[in-house]
Amino acid sequence: MTLSRTFATTGRVLGQIRHDHRTVALLLVVPSLLIGLVAWIFVDTDVFTDIGPAMIALFPFIVMFLVTSISTLRERRSGTLERLLSMPMGKGDFILGYALAFGLLAVFQTAIAVSFAVWVCGLEIEGSIWLLFAVAVADALLGTALGLLASAFARSEFQVVQFMPLIVFPQILLGGIFIPRDQLPAALEAISEWLPLSFAIDALQAVAADSESAAWITAKILVIAAWIVGSIVLGSITLRRRTA
Repeated sequence: MTLSRTFATTGRVLGQIRHDHRTVALLLVVPSLLIGLVAWIFVDTDVFTDIGPAMIALFPFIVMFLVTSISTLRERRSGTLERLLSMPMGKGDFILGYALAFGLLAVFQTAIAVSFAVWVCGLEIEGSIWLLFAVAVADALLGTALGLLASAFARSEFQVVQFMPLIVFPQILLGGIFIPRDQLPAALEAISEWLPLSFAIDALQAVAADSESAAWITAKILVIAAWIVGSIVLGSITLRRRTA
């Protein structure tokens, strides 16, 4: 794996996405619109104050998972990956290049979503807005990494969608969005403690309420970072050259 090949892959992916206006809109605009919809639904209540941080975690995570996994899978199905790997390029260059490309997009996506939630939807943040942004970026990168991992196993776009009930939905259900995790049955609470989205939701809610120290939140970010690195490494190991 070399940086030049990795950056070449990153540039190629960004160039492709730049000409795909629908994907750009899905990545950068849709999460903010969904957050705005939730805020509008609860406009006359205080509910959005409670669930707003979780929405910042949820929608970018889902969008990055879907777009990254499907885009990567198409490279295999079209034979592009096989042609690239016949050149002096390794699987690590390919996966990391994709991760950097979508990671950069995740930063812009998060900046838009957080700004929209705070300054347009009126989400009240008691803690540091920069710390909130850092957690939200880590959360979006987590969606990217898990999407890369899912694409390494899927054979079709339909199978990518099938991975959502396995990878995404349990994290949403057990992440503390619908009910505090400490009120879950003991077995489910134990499972939720190991799910990466739970760490993102906990950290975002803690920043919003200014209820935990910066060190505590940083520890949550480091756990998310470990999941990101692990998913990218595992995805590069299990990636197949071509999907029949």
